[in-house]
Amino acid sequence: MRSGHGGSPDFHERHLMLFLVAALLLLGLMLGTVAHAPLSFTLVAAAVIGVWLAVFAVRERHGRRRGTSS
Repeated sequence: MRSGHGGSPDFHERHLMLFLVAALLLLGLMLGTVAHAPLSFTLVAAAVIGVWLAVFAVRERHGRRRGTSS
């Protein structure tokens, strides 16, 4: 069931966001400066960014459930 603009994204919207993130990562890997960095550095940076995004998503979801969004 879609929740509209005010609620959290539904199943398909979440998958679309994940697809877009993966596509941008691949684009950066193919064309960006990350292509010139060592693979180990790229993997560590990707892990750090992934953790950062996961923490942000959890905080946003928790804030929306409590109804205290800024």
